[in-house]
Amino acid sequence: MKPNITDFLKRNYSFRRLISLFLFSGIICSTSQAETLRFDQLTWTEINQKLREGTSNIILPIGGTEQSGPFIAVGKHTERVSILSEKIAETVGHTLVAPPIAFVPEGNTNPRTSHMRFPGTISIPPSVFSELITSTTESFCVQGFKNIFLIGDHGGYQKQLQSISHNFNQKYNYGNCRLIYIPDYYQATQQPFDLLLKQQGYGNAIGQHADIKDTSLMLATNPEYVRLNNLHQATRFDPSMGIYGGNPRQASKTLGEAGITLQIKATVTAIKNLLNSASFKEKGK
Repeated sequence: MKPNITDFLKRNYSFRRLISLFLFSGIICSTSQAETLRFDQLTWTEINQKLREGTSNIILPIGGTEQSGPFIAVGKHTERVSILSEKIAETVGHTLVAPPIAFVPEGNTNPRTSHMRFPGTISIPPSVFSELITSTTESFCVQGFKNIFLIGDHGGYQKQLQSISHNFNQKYNYGNCRLIYIPDYYQATQQPFDLLLKQQGYGNAIGQHADIKDTSLMLATNPEYVRLNNLHQATRFDPSMGIYGGNPRQASKTLGEAGITLQIKATVTAIKNLLNSASFKEKGK
């Protein structure tokens, strides 16, 4: 009579545990060895090897830590830009993703202004923000990266990102290393996304902060950051609650996916067009 493997496993608990641990260890090993584009998940030798193999680009994602009403977690901007940066880098190719910057100008602390009026917000002065990005960029330049692409998820610092990029390239001389601000990432969430929502009948739900756009984009990137109970139980959507215009209750993952598709496509197109332009290549020599 042939032995029955099922009966054998039922009778041998220790053996079953050994097999389970072996399989679980295999899953962990395969996951840890998986290819990653995140700078902070690589060793220095792996980063050096990628540079030798032609990985000359790195995306520097700028997020933020701010209140977004009672239904979106304060790490909204940082989480979104982190997730989308990896998708963008994968499509562009030969590109890594730097650790996101989560501390940005969000208002004054004394007196408390803008989002700093609410608990949950972290703000730094614009001068500190500028130095943080500049110093980070210098670190990448001396390592051998040629193009540091700057993208930001928050509207409040977009003009400053442009200025920081311009000043860095004018002031510092790191050979062919450049800091390049890509406005297309944020701009895609404005008029293009607004138009898409209006075409689908959501024009009245569009606001400026913690609105249908903010909530939908978050549902599409990491729904765990959205407190649906708080959203549906809210009795009002106004500045006293940290919400500026619109009706976030109509938000959905489907709408958010349409929005992030616009963002990824616009950013990838902008970066590829830049890398392929003759004038850009000439400046990089």
